Amino acid sequence: MILDRYERMIARRYLLPSKGEGFIFVVAGFSVTAVALGVAALIIVMSVMNGFRAELFDKIVGLNGHAVVTGYDGRLGNWQQIADQAKATPGVTSALPLIEQPLMASANGRVEGVLVRGMRMSDILANKTITSNVVAGDLKSIVPGSGRVAIGSRLAEALGAFPGSEISLISPEGRSTVVGTVPRIVSYTVGAIFEVGIYDYDKAFVVMPMEQAQELLMLGDQVGMVEIQTVDPDKVQQIVAPLQPVVRGRGIITDWRQMNAALFQALEVERVAMFVVLCIIILVAAFNIASSLIMMVRAKTRDIAILRTMGASRRGVRRIFMTVGLTIGIVGIAAGALLGAVFLFFRQGVVNAIQFITGQNLWDPSVRFLTDLPSKTDPFEVTAIVGVALLLSFLATYFPARRAASTDPVQVLRYE
Repeated sequence: MILDRYERMIARRYLLPSKGEGFIFVVAGFSVTAVALGVAALIIVMSVMNGFRAELFDKIVGLNGHAVVTGYDGRLGNWQQIADQAKATPGVTSALPLIEQPLMASANGRVEGVLVRGMRMSDILANKTITSNVVAGDLKSIVPGSGRVAIGSRLAEALGAFPGSEISLISPEGRSTVVGTVPRIVSYTVGAIFEVGIYDYDKAFVVMPMEQAQELLMLGDQVGMVEIQTVDPDKVQQIVAPLQPVVRGRGIITDWRQMNAALFQALEVERVAMFVVLCIIILVAAFNIASSLIMMVRAKTRDIAILRTMGASRRGVRRIFMTVGLTIGIVGIAAGALLGAVFLFFRQGVVNAIQFITGQNLWDPSVRFLTDLPSKTDPFEVTAIVGVALLLSFLATYFPARRAASTDPVQVLRYE
Protein backbone atom coordinates (compact mmCIF):
# COMPACT_ATOMS: atom_id res chain seq x y z
CA MET A 1 0.00 0.00 0.00
CA ILE A 2 1.80 3.11 -1.31
CA LEU A 3 0.86 6.39 0.37
CA ASP A 4 1.16 9.91 -0.95
CA ARG A 5 3.16 12.41 1.06
CA TYR A 6 0.11 14.11 2.58
CA GLU A 7 -1.41 10.73 3.45
CA ARG A 8 1.72 9.72 5.38
CA MET A 9 1.71 13.05 7.20
CA ILE A 10 -1.94 12.75 8.24
CA ALA A 11 -1.60 9.10 9.25
CA ARG A 12 1.41 10.01 11.42
CA ARG A 13 -0.58 12.84 12.96
CA TYR A 14 -3.51 10.56 13.78
CA LEU A 15 -1.20 8.01 15.44
CA LEU A 16 0.00 10.64 17.94
CA PRO A 17 -2.23 12.06 20.69
CA SER A 18 -3.50 15.61 20.50
CA LYS A 19 -5.53 17.81 22.80
CA GLY A 20 -8.87 16.24 23.60
CA GLU A 21 -7.96 12.86 22.03
CA GLY A 22 -6.21 11.21 24.96
CA PHE A 23 -8.99 8.67 25.44
CA ILE A 24 -8.71 7.48 21.83
CA PHE A 25 -4.96 7.15 22.26
CA VAL A 26 -5.45 5.10 25.45
CA VAL A 27 -7.83 2.74 23.60
CA ALA A 28 -5.26 2.38 20.81
CA GLY A 29 -2.62 1.62 23.44
CA PHE A 30 -4.85 -1.10 24.86
CA SER A 31 -5.19 -2.51 21.36
CA VAL A 32 -1.41 -2.66 20.91
CA THR A 33 -1.04 -4.34 24.33
CA ALA A 34 -3.77 -6.87 23.59
CA VAL A 35 -2.25 -7.81 20.22
CA ALA A 36 1.21 -8.10 21.82
CA LEU A 37 -0.06 -10.32 24.63
CA GLY A 38 -2.03 -12.52 22.22
CA VAL A 39 0.91 -13.01 19.85
CA ALA A 40 3.34 -13.57 22.73
CA ALA A 41 1.01 -16.11 24.37
CA LEU A 42 0.62 -18.03 21.11
CA ILE A 43 4.37 -18.11 20.40
CA ILE A 44 5.21 -19.14 23.99
CA VAL A 45 2.57 -21.86 24.27
CA MET A 46 3.22 -23.36 20.83
CA SER A 47 7.00 -23.30 21.37
CA VAL A 48 6.72 -24.95 24.79
CA MET A 49 4.39 -27.64 23.46
CA ASN A 50 6.67 -28.28 20.49
CA GLY A 51 9.64 -28.50 22.86
CA PHE A 52 7.71 -30.84 25.14
CA ARG A 53 6.90 -33.18 22.26
CA ALA A 54 10.43 -33.01 20.82
CA GLU A 55 12.07 -33.70 24.20
CA LEU A 56 9.74 -36.59 24.92
CA PHE A 57 10.25 -38.04 21.45
CA ASP A 58 14.05 -37.74 21.53
CA LYS A 59 14.41 -39.30 24.97
CA ILE A 60 11.74 -41.97 24.59
CA VAL A 61 13.06 -43.03 21.18
CA GLY A 62 16.63 -42.72 22.43
CA LEU A 63 15.89 -45.39 25.02
CA ASN A 64 13.24 -47.50 23.27
CA GLY A 65 14.04 -47.15 19.57
CA HIS A 66 11.62 -46.50 16.73
CA ALA A 67 10.23 -50.03 16.98
CA VAL A 68 10.79 -53.18 19.05
CA VAL A 69 10.31 -56.86 18.32
CA THR A 70 9.06 -58.46 21.57
CA GLY A 71 8.71 -62.15 22.29
CA TYR A 72 5.22 -63.36 23.19
CA ASP A 73 6.32 -64.70 26.59
CA GLY A 74 8.96 -62.07 27.21
CA ARG A 75 11.62 -64.34 25.73
CA LEU A 76 12.91 -64.04 22.19
CA GLY A 77 14.87 -67.09 21.12
CA ASN A 78 17.10 -67.11 18.04
CA TRP A 79 17.09 -63.31 18.22
CA GLN A 80 20.28 -63.15 16.11
CA GLN A 81 18.29 -64.15 13.01
CA ILE A 82 15.73 -61.40 13.62
CA ALA A 83 18.47 -58.83 14.24
CA ASP A 84 20.31 -59.85 11.07
CA GLN A 85 17.11 -59.69 9.00
CA ALA A 86 16.30 -56.27 10.46
CA LYS A 87 19.77 -54.89 9.67
CA ALA A 88 19.38 -56.10 6.09
CA THR A 89 16.02 -54.34 5.73
CA PRO A 90 16.22 -51.04 3.76
CA GLY A 91 15.72 -48.05 6.05
CA VAL A 92 16.86 -49.82 9.24
CA THR A 93 20.01 -48.35 10.78
CA SER A 94 20.43 -50.68 13.77
CA ALA A 95 18.89 -53.68 15.51
CA LEU A 96 20.03 -54.21 19.12
CA PRO A 97 19.12 -56.98 21.57
CA LEU A 98 17.54 -55.86 24.85
CA ILE A 99 16.19 -57.31 28.05
CA GLU A 100 13.54 -55.40 29.99
CA GLN A 101 11.87 -56.81 33.06
CA PRO A 102 9.94 -55.12 35.89
CA LEU A 103 11.33 -56.20 39.27
CA MET A 104 11.63 -54.89 42.83
CA ALA A 105 14.71 -53.18 44.26
CA SER A 106 15.58 -52.63 47.90
CA ALA A 107 18.25 -50.62 49.71
CA ASN A 108 18.50 -49.02 53.15
CA GLY A 109 15.20 -50.60 54.16
CA ARG A 110 13.34 -49.07 51.21
CA VAL A 111 11.65 -50.94 48.37
CA GLU A 112 10.83 -49.56 44.93
CA GLY A 113 9.50 -50.98 41.69
CA VAL A 114 12.14 -50.85 38.95
CA LEU A 115 12.58 -51.72 35.29
CA VAL A 116 15.74 -53.73 34.76
CA ARG A 117 17.29 -53.20 31.34
CA GLY A 118 20.03 -55.46 30.05
CA MET A 119 22.17 -54.16 27.18
CA ARG A 120 25.44 -55.11 25.56
CA MET A 121 28.25 -53.01 26.97
CA SER A 122 29.03 -51.52 23.56
CA ASP A 123 25.38 -50.50 23.18
CA ILE A 124 25.35 -48.87 26.63
CA LEU A 125 28.39 -46.74 25.82
CA ALA A 126 26.97 -45.85 22.38
CA ASN A 127 23.63 -44.69 23.79
CA LYS A 128 23.92 -40.88 23.97
CA THR A 129 20.72 -40.57 25.99
CA ILE A 130 22.43 -42.40 28.85
CA THR A 131 26.13 -41.52 28.44
CA SER A 132 25.53 -37.78 28.09
CA ASN A 133 23.38 -37.63 31.23
CA VAL A 134 25.55 -39.37 33.86
CA VAL A 135 25.45 -37.24 37.03
CA ALA A 136 27.55 -39.42 39.35
CA GLY A 137 29.90 -42.39 39.07
CA ASP A 138 31.49 -43.88 35.96
CA LEU A 139 29.48 -45.71 33.31
CA LYS A 140 32.62 -47.50 32.12
CA SER A 141 32.84 -49.34 35.45
CA ILE A 142 29.70 -51.29 34.54
CA VAL A 143 31.29 -54.23 32.76
CA PRO A 144 30.18 -57.88 32.59
CA GLY A 145 31.08 -59.73 35.77
CA SER A 146 31.65 -56.55 37.80
CA GLY A 147 28.35 -56.77 39.65
CA ARG A 148 27.79 -53.06 38.97
CA VAL A 149 24.69 -51.34 37.60
CA ALA A 150 23.59 -47.84 36.60
CA ILE A 151 20.38 -46.43 38.06
CA GLY A 152 18.20 -43.35 37.48
CA SER A 153 18.62 -40.30 39.67
CA ARG A 154 15.08 -40.37 41.06
CA LEU A 155 15.44 -44.04 41.92
CA ALA A 156 18.72 -43.26 43.67
CA GLU A 157 16.95 -40.61 45.75
CA ALA A 158 14.09 -42.96 46.62
CA LEU A 159 16.47 -45.75 47.71
CA GLY A 160 19.06 -43.48 49.29
CA ALA A 161 21.65 -45.00 46.94
CA PHE A 162 24.88 -43.50 45.62
CA PRO A 163 27.89 -44.74 43.62
CA GLY A 164 29.50 -47.52 45.63
CA SER A 165 26.40 -48.43 47.65
CA GLU A 166 24.59 -51.76 47.43
CA ILE A 167 21.09 -52.42 46.10
CA SER A 168 19.27 -55.74 45.89
CA LEU A 169 17.09 -56.81 42.96
CA ILE A 170 14.26 -59.18 43.72
CA SER A 171 13.07 -61.47 40.91
CA PRO A 172 10.00 -63.73 41.25
CA GLU A 173 11.76 -66.25 38.96
CA GLY A 174 13.53 -68.06 41.77
CA ARG A 175 14.24 -71.61 42.79
CA SER A 176 11.52 -74.12 43.60
CA THR A 177 11.30 -75.62 47.11
CA VAL A 178 8.85 -77.84 48.94
CA VAL A 179 7.01 -74.73 50.13
CA GLY A 180 6.90 -73.10 46.71
CA THR A 181 9.06 -70.79 44.63
CA VAL A 182 11.52 -68.69 46.58
CA PRO A 183 12.17 -65.27 44.97
CA ARG A 184 15.67 -64.72 43.66
CA ILE A 185 17.54 -61.88 45.40
CA VAL A 186 20.82 -60.63 43.94
CA SER A 187 22.89 -57.72 45.26
CA TYR A 188 24.63 -55.24 42.97
CA THR A 189 26.88 -52.21 43.44
CA VAL A 190 25.76 -48.85 42.07
CA GLY A 191 28.42 -47.87 39.55
CA ALA A 192 26.76 -44.80 37.98
CA ILE A 193 23.70 -42.60 38.33
CA PHE A 194 22.09 -40.97 35.25
CA GLU A 195 19.29 -38.44 34.71
CA VAL A 196 17.78 -38.51 31.23
CA GLY A 197 15.16 -35.91 32.16
CA ILE A 198 12.02 -38.09 31.94
CA TYR A 199 10.68 -38.72 35.42
CA ASP A 200 9.30 -42.21 34.75
CA TYR A 201 12.67 -43.42 33.44
CA ASP A 202 14.78 -41.74 36.10
CA LYS A 203 12.49 -43.23 38.76
CA ALA A 204 12.62 -46.82 37.49
CA PHE A 205 15.56 -47.69 35.23
CA VAL A 206 18.32 -50.06 36.32
CA VAL A 207 20.80 -50.61 33.46
CA MET A 208 23.21 -53.54 33.51
CA PRO A 209 25.28 -55.59 31.05
CA MET A 210 23.36 -58.16 29.03
CA GLU A 211 25.17 -61.11 30.63
CA GLN A 212 24.19 -60.02 34.15
CA ALA A 213 20.55 -59.53 33.14
CA GLN A 214 20.42 -62.98 31.53
CA GLU A 215 21.89 -64.51 34.67
CA LEU A 216 19.52 -62.60 36.97
CA LEU A 217 16.43 -63.57 34.99
CA MET A 218 17.71 -67.06 34.08
CA LEU A 219 17.21 -66.48 30.36
CA GLY A 220 20.22 -68.38 29.12
CA ASP A 221 21.16 -66.99 25.69
CA GLN A 222 17.72 -65.50 25.09
CA VAL A 223 16.75 -61.82 25.16
CA GLY A 224 13.45 -60.04 25.69
CA MET A 225 13.32 -57.92 22.55
CA VAL A 226 15.19 -56.44 19.61
CA GLU A 227 15.25 -52.63 19.39
CA ILE A 228 15.12 -51.20 15.85
CA GLN A 229 16.24 -47.73 14.73
CA THR A 230 15.23 -46.40 11.30
CA VAL A 231 16.19 -43.51 9.04
CA ASP A 232 12.73 -41.92 9.35
CA PRO A 233 10.58 -42.48 12.47
CA ASP A 234 7.49 -41.15 10.67
CA LYS A 235 7.74 -44.02 8.14
CA VAL A 236 8.65 -46.72 10.63
CA GLN A 237 5.57 -48.85 9.86
CA GLN A 238 6.42 -49.10 6.17
CA ILE A 239 10.11 -49.74 6.91
CA VAL A 240 9.57 -52.62 9.36
CA ALA A 241 6.67 -54.18 7.41
CA PRO A 242 8.99 -56.71 5.63
CA LEU A 243 9.94 -58.11 9.06
CA GLN A 244 6.41 -59.27 9.85
CA PRO A 245 6.83 -62.72 8.22
CA VAL A 246 10.13 -63.22 10.06
CA VAL A 247 8.71 -62.62 13.55
CA ARG A 248 5.32 -64.20 12.96
CA GLY A 249 4.65 -66.87 15.58
CA ARG A 250 7.56 -65.74 17.78
CA GLY A 251 6.77 -62.16 18.68
CA ILE A 252 5.16 -58.87 17.75
CA ILE A 253 6.48 -55.63 16.27
CA THR A 254 5.47 -52.43 18.08
CA ASP A 255 6.50 -48.98 16.86
CA TRP A 256 6.94 -45.80 18.89
CA ARG A 257 3.47 -44.50 18.01
CA GLN A 258 1.78 -47.60 19.39
CA MET A 259 3.94 -47.61 22.53
CA ASN A 260 3.11 -43.97 23.31
CA ALA A 261 -0.10 -43.44 21.34
CA ALA A 262 -2.19 -41.94 24.17
CA LEU A 263 0.51 -39.46 25.18
CA PHE A 264 1.34 -38.09 21.72
CA GLN A 265 -2.32 -37.97 20.61
CA ALA A 266 -3.19 -36.01 23.75
CA LEU A 267 -0.36 -33.58 22.98
CA GLU A 268 -1.61 -33.04 19.42
CA VAL A 269 -5.21 -32.43 20.54
CA GLU A 270 -4.07 -30.03 23.25
CA ARG A 271 -1.81 -28.24 20.78
CA VAL A 272 -4.65 -27.56 18.34
CA ALA A 273 -7.03 -26.58 21.13
CA MET A 274 -4.55 -24.10 22.62
CA PHE A 275 -3.92 -22.53 19.21
CA VAL A 276 -7.65 -21.94 18.67
CA VAL A 277 -8.24 -20.63 22.21
CA LEU A 278 -5.30 -18.23 22.10
CA CYS A 279 -6.32 -16.96 18.66
CA ILE A 280 -9.44 -15.66 20.39
CA ILE A 281 -7.18 -13.30 22.38
CA ILE A 282 -5.91 -11.82 19.11
CA LEU A 283 -9.51 -11.63 17.87
CA VAL A 284 -10.44 -9.59 20.96
CA ALA A 285 -7.44 -7.34 20.27
CA ALA A 286 -8.68 -6.88 16.70
CA PHE A 287 -12.05 -5.73 18.06
CA ASN A 288 -10.15 -3.21 20.19
CA ILE A 289 -8.42 -1.91 17.05
CA ALA A 290 -11.78 -1.63 15.32
CA SER A 291 -13.35 0.24 18.26
CA SER A 292 -10.44 2.71 18.53
CA LEU A 293 -10.62 3.43 14.79
CA ILE A 294 -14.40 3.90 14.89
CA MET A 295 -13.94 6.40 17.72
CA MET A 296 -11.21 8.15 15.74
CA VAL A 297 -13.38 8.32 12.61
CA ARG A 298 -16.21 9.91 14.60
CA ALA A 299 -13.78 12.39 16.19
CA LYS A 300 -12.20 13.25 12.84
CA THR A 301 -15.38 13.50 10.76
CA ARG A 302 -14.96 17.25 10.22
CA ASP A 303 -11.28 16.80 9.28
CA ILE A 304 -12.22 14.11 6.78
CA ALA A 305 -14.84 16.35 5.21
CA ILE A 306 -12.32 19.18 4.84
CA LEU A 307 -9.80 16.79 3.26
CA ARG A 308 -12.45 15.68 0.77
CA THR A 309 -13.28 19.29 -0.20
CA MET A 310 -9.56 19.93 -0.71
CA GLY A 311 -9.37 17.12 -3.26
CA ALA A 312 -8.60 14.02 -1.24
CA SER A 313 -10.12 10.91 -2.82
CA ARG A 314 -12.17 8.27 -1.04
CA ARG A 315 -9.36 5.81 -1.68
CA GLY A 316 -6.83 8.19 -0.11
CA VAL A 317 -8.93 8.59 3.05
CA ARG A 318 -9.34 4.83 3.26
CA ARG A 319 -5.57 4.36 2.92
CA ILE A 320 -4.95 6.83 5.76
CA PHE A 321 -7.12 4.94 8.25
CA MET A 322 -5.96 1.54 7.01
CA THR A 323 -2.40 2.70 7.69
CA VAL A 324 -3.34 3.80 11.21
CA GLY A 325 -5.05 0.48 12.05
CA LEU A 326 -2.40 -1.74 10.50
CA THR A 327 0.35 0.24 12.23
CA ILE A 328 -1.31 -0.47 15.57
CA GLY A 329 -1.51 -4.17 14.65
CA ILE A 330 2.07 -4.39 13.36
CA VAL A 331 3.49 -2.63 16.43
CA GLY A 332 1.55 -5.04 18.64
CA ILE A 333 2.75 -8.06 16.64
CA ALA A 334 6.38 -6.92 16.80
CA ALA A 335 6.13 -6.27 20.54
CA GLY A 336 4.49 -9.67 21.07
CA ALA A 337 7.17 -11.49 19.11
CA LEU A 338 9.88 -9.74 21.12
CA LEU A 339 8.10 -10.47 24.41
CA GLY A 340 7.69 -14.13 23.46
CA ALA A 341 11.36 -14.47 22.51
CA VAL A 342 12.50 -12.90 25.79
CA PHE A 343 10.20 -15.12 27.84
CA LEU A 344 11.33 -18.29 26.05
CA PHE A 345 14.99 -17.37 26.55
CA PHE A 346 14.50 -16.89 30.30
CA ARG A 347 11.68 -19.45 30.66
CA GLN A 348 13.26 -21.64 33.34
CA GLY A 349 14.33 -18.60 35.36
CA VAL A 350 10.78 -17.23 35.17
CA VAL A 351 9.35 -20.55 36.37
CA ASN A 352 11.87 -20.74 39.22
CA ALA A 353 11.12 -17.14 40.24
CA ILE A 354 7.36 -17.77 40.31
CA GLN A 355 7.92 -20.95 42.31
CA PHE A 356 10.09 -19.04 44.79
CA ILE A 357 7.52 -16.26 45.19
CA THR A 358 4.46 -18.51 45.48
CA GLY A 359 6.10 -21.42 47.24
CA GLN A 360 4.38 -23.80 44.82
CA ASN A 361 6.01 -26.41 42.57
CA LEU A 362 4.75 -25.35 39.15
CA TRP A 363 6.78 -27.93 37.23
CA ASP A 364 6.50 -31.20 39.12
CA PRO A 365 8.41 -33.77 37.01
CA SER A 366 6.25 -36.58 38.38
CA VAL A 367 3.30 -34.92 36.60
CA ARG A 368 5.03 -33.21 33.64
CA PHE A 369 7.34 -36.14 32.74
CA LEU A 370 10.26 -33.76 32.03
CA THR A 371 12.46 -32.14 34.69
CA ASP A 372 12.86 -28.78 32.87
CA LEU A 373 10.51 -26.56 30.88
CA PRO A 374 11.35 -27.29 27.22
CA SER A 375 11.03 -25.02 24.20
CA LYS A 376 11.33 -25.45 20.44
CA THR A 377 10.25 -22.57 18.22
CA ASP A 378 8.97 -23.53 14.77
CA PRO A 379 9.55 -20.71 12.22
CA PHE A 380 6.55 -21.88 10.17
CA GLU A 381 4.25 -21.68 13.19
CA VAL A 382 5.57 -18.21 14.09
CA THR A 383 4.89 -17.14 10.49
CA ALA A 384 1.35 -18.55 10.75
CA ILE A 385 0.76 -16.70 14.04
CA VAL A 386 1.99 -13.42 12.54
CA GLY A 387 -0.15 -14.03 9.45
CA VAL A 388 -3.30 -14.67 11.53
CA ALA A 389 -2.65 -11.54 13.60
CA LEU A 390 -2.12 -9.44 10.47
CA LEU A 391 -5.26 -10.82 8.83
CA LEU A 392 -7.40 -10.08 11.89
CA SER A 393 -5.86 -6.59 12.15
CA PHE A 394 -6.64 -5.97 8.47
CA LEU A 395 -10.25 -7.13 8.82
CA ALA A 396 -10.70 -5.02 11.97
CA THR A 397 -9.28 -1.99 10.16
CA TYR A 398 -11.15 -2.29 6.88
CA PHE A 399 -14.67 -1.45 8.09
CA PRO A 400 -13.80 1.79 9.96
CA ALA A 401 -11.55 2.87 7.07
CA ARG A 402 -14.34 2.25 4.58
CA ARG A 403 -16.75 4.14 6.84
CA ALA A 404 -14.34 7.11 6.91
CA ALA A 405 -13.98 7.02 3.11
CA SER A 406 -17.76 7.17 2.66
CA THR A 407 -18.06 10.44 4.64
CA ASP A 408 -20.12 12.99 2.68
CA PRO A 409 -18.46 16.43 3.07
CA VAL A 410 -21.68 18.23 2.04
CA GLN A 411 -23.63 16.72 4.92
CA VAL A 412 -20.85 17.36 7.44
CA LEU A 413 -20.08 20.96 6.45
CA ARG A 414 -23.64 22.07 5.58
CA TYR A 415 -24.02 24.29 8.64
CA GLU A 416 -20.36 25.33 8.98
